[in-house]
Formats: sequence, structure tokens, C-alpha cells
Amino acid sequence: MGITEKILLVLFAVFALLAVLRLFAAPLKLAGKLLVNTLLGFALLGILSALGVLAKLSLGLNLFNALIIAVLGVPGLALLILLRLVFI
Repeated sequence: MGITEKILLVLFAVFALLAVLRLFAAPLKLAGKLLVNTLLGFALLGILSALGVLAKLSLGLNLFNALIIAVLGVPGLALLILLRLVFI
């Protein structure tokens, strides 16, 4: 295998990688936004757990709350707080 064949192979690999990244750019961007929103929701839930004692408001970390926050993120946390205030 000569040097020109190796260079062509590397160029082809770079081109293939760029094509795959371009193909999956939109889904990866959406997944990144969803991940950030979810992490922010869980971080705010942790802050609410720490400071909720002062406001007499607490949300437990159970499967239902975790799923709502994982799917909806910060709006899901706001929904859970609103439901907590309305029904209790």
C-alpha cells in the first residue's frame, strides 16, 4: 500500500465522518437540548429539596416525578410544583 493510497483512504474516512455528522446534526442538537433541560430540571429539584423546608414545599424523588422531570425538564418541575400547590 503506497503513500497515495493511504492519503486517499484518510481523505475518504474524513469525508465519511463529516457526512455522518452532517446527517445526524439535527437529532444530536435536539438530544443535547433535551439533556440540558433535563439536567437543569433535576438540579432545580435538588435546590427545591434543600430550600423547600423554608417555603414548606417539598417534592419527593420518586419514579413519577423523575419521569415527568426527565421528559419535560424545567416545565415538568413547574408542573409538579403547581400540582403540589393545587392538590395539597
